[in-house]
Amino acid sequence: MTTPQNQHQTPLGIDPDWWRQAVVYQIYPRSYADRDGNGIGDLKGITHRVPYLKELGVDAVWLSPFYPSQLADGGYDVDDYRDVDPKIGTLDDFDEMAATLKDAGIKLIVDIVPNHTSNQHEWFKAALAAGPGSPERDRYIFREGKGENGEEPPSDWVSIFGGPAWERVEDGQWYLHIFATEQPDLNWRNPEVHEDFKKTLRFWSDRGVDGFRIDVAHGNAKGDMWGDLPSEAELAEIPQEGQHPIWDRDEVHEIYKEWRKVFNEYNPPRTAVAEAWVQTHRRPPYAAPDELGQAFNFDLLSARFDAGEFRDIVAENLRLSAESGSSSTWVLSNHDVVRHATRYGLPTVADRKNEEVARDWLLRGGPAEELDRALGAARARAATLFILALPGSAYLYQGEELGLHEVAEIPDAERQDPTFFRSPGVNVGRDGCRVPLPWTRSGESFGFGEAGAHLPQPQWFAEYSVEAEDDETDSTLNLYRSALARRRELQTGEDLEWLDTGSDEVLAFRRLNGWVNVTNFGTVAVALPADLAAAEPVVASGAWDGKNLPGSTTVWLQV
Repeated sequence: MTTPQNQHQTPLGIDPDWWRQAVVYQIYPRSYADRDGNGIGDLKGITHRVPYLKELGVDAVWLSPFYPSQLADGGYDVDDYRDVDPKIGTLDDFDEMAATLKDAGIKLIVDIVPNHTSNQHEWFKAALAAGPGSPERDRYIFREGKGENGEEPPSDWVSIFGGPAWERVEDGQWYLHIFATEQPDLNWRNPEVHEDFKKTLRFWSDRGVDGFRIDVAHGNAKGDMWGDLPSEAELAEIPQEGQHPIWDRDEVHEIYKEWRKVFNEYNPPRTAVAEAWVQTHRRPPYAAPDELGQAFNFDLLSARFDAGEFRDIVAENLRLSAESGSSSTWVLSNHDVVRHATRYGLPTVADRKNEEVARDWLLRGGPAEELDRALGAARARAATLFILALPGSAYLYQGEELGLHEVAEIPDAERQDPTFFRSPGVNVGRDGCRVPLPWTRSGESFGFGEAGAHLPQPQWFAEYSVEAEDDETDSTLNLYRSALARRRELQTGEDLEWLDTGSDEVLAFRRLNGWVNVTNFGTVAVALPADLAAAEPVVASGAWDGKNLPGSTTVWLQV
């Protein structure tokens, strides 16, 4: 095994604040590129595709979990936090990938999953073997059941993936799993848990990792899981903040203050971003400089393609980032939601979130006649340029640079997401955005790997492949490449000035150096004000004549 490079000294020319305005590309490793031909994406596949990432122009790569796992939840059920799943590589492969990314000038962020382990983790196996009342069992949340013989669960709570949130073990006790049965929740009141995760953070930092994405960051701290528990109905009525039994408890911030001390042992300090699904006003502490430093803003994931919604979300999140001293994060797609090209191509429903409408569409089999692919693609391109022009970090999800739509046509027998299996007829799951990428026009898996893909790819992937889009001047891939190259030249601090466009459906804002973004969220072309019509075009999401901006189109101007 190779010896990790000592990262405790700052390399010359490294900006410790690189993350504030970075473009981060999320890779779901099992679905990115399969180099060894076993049907599952691997680290060597990522290393092989680093030239593609460099040409794309991203600043950093974020890897979803690549740890040993039984894949009960796509890798978020972790068997060992300080190793690589043998199905996707080795620690040597990781070191090679990290070094190749570094040579290409691309930072590396990895996923950390602290709310739960897998049920195959050595700690959980030890907990089962040791029995009730043992120190090993105290690392998790075990308790006695209700009923005469403890045959009923401690509460009627339902897991996020559907079904009971408690599972009984052979000796009669029950353990809490807010997610899948295979994902027992950790007890963050136990000092061993704190120390072991700090060890994990140092392990990967020493191997050259630049930052961490913290899964379910708002869920680690739990209340008194051993006292009287509210019912599911009572739980639903408790505001998800402050002293909620499960979510966003105040004491969770003490964990991240500990972690910040670890991050600051390195020079430059390691970065972190919280996946914290919390009420908006509760987000700033996670992003504070003495905690994780950034927190995801997921508001655009559920917003409709609507000028008013987008402006309100931008204004609020810029205010929040100023409050925390951080920079905002802009996200349109990730591994948990329907791809935005599809969300924007579906009919809107009054008073319903964009993502909810898309989930209902998938549940009904994804009827093709309800999806306007061309409109969705145009809106997705326009929305992408819009967020790339904003101050802060932009997080891109693999395949969105190809304009990929959600894959709706996955047979039930080939699905993998536990959400689908634990809530039949209610939630179709997230497999549709996790289908392996198409690299070539042809081949059994469109260039993903020789053994095929672990989720079925539709035939329409051919026209969205990297090979198909590479030489097309107007392809979505080349739009991303052009936009990221110009963004690197134009991006400035946290400034933004809204401009009057004379239309409720057109948003325009100026950055400090004269860079102007104009987006038409409507369906008909709108004439630009004279001063903008005279400006120099930089990048456009679609064709336009320089004066009249078509609907579902964004243009960048230099004035």
